[in-house]
Amino acid sequence: MTIHIEDLTLDVIIGLLDFERDKPQRVIVNLHALYDYCDDAFIDYGDIVLLIQDTLKTQRYKLLENALLGLKDIIHTTYPLIKSLYIKISKPDIISECTVSLSETWAF
Repeated sequence: MTIHIEDLTLDVIIGLLDFERDKPQRVIVNLHALYDYCDDAFIDYGDIVLLIQDTLKTQRYKLLENALLGLKDIIHTTYPLIKSLYIKISKPDIISECTVSLSETWAF
């Protein structure tokens, strides 16, 4: 089974620049998590959404790289059933001409 969380939109403190540290900015998170469903061994996608929201709102990461790795660590630790994980974090408002993103896929 693959859980898809698409376009989870949050206002968080993330970035290096002074204005990024003062005021929350919009980020968009996309996630795909592959796991083996067996009997009652399932993963609640609503819980993953809450975990992402809580992590990004409390950690106040300076780099997208650190945010991505932080999410990977907490999701994989919380849900060891996950066999592979894809996360993409986008900052749609930082550059007016485009959306910038960072993504990674891990196999466990």
